[in-house]
Amino acid sequence: MERAKVIKDEITEHNVHFLAVYLETKNSCLVLLSENEDKLGTLTIAVPKPQDLLGPISSSILLGDRNSVSARMFAEYLAFRKKKIALVSVYLKTIDEIQARSILMKLLKKVIHTEHQKEGSTA
Repeated sequence: MERAKVIKDEITEHNVHFLAVYLETKNSCLVLLSENEDKLGTLTIAVPKPQDLLGPISSSILLGDRNSVSARMFAEYLAFRKKKIALVSVYLKTIDEIQARSILMKLLKKVIHTEHQKEGSTA
């Protein structure tokens, strides 16, 4: 039985500290993206389409409404990349969502890349 993978990472840009907690199980991924401290924010879910079906990834907001565009965009990106159910939370306190979007995407890609490096080193 394979256990869940957990990765934590952070970056500082524009004097703001951004944090990520990434959890991956066999059938899903969960990412908490936040500013200054680990907190649950607007939570979205995205479900990838089966390979034989055409069309966009299905996504919905589960909780909250602030930062919903970014949270949904990141969930759809993660579901597409991982081919798994993706849950993404975005919590921003002081920085504008549009300003933070590229920084959070960089952080998301960083934790996904770290997960692949760990996966490759155990093989």
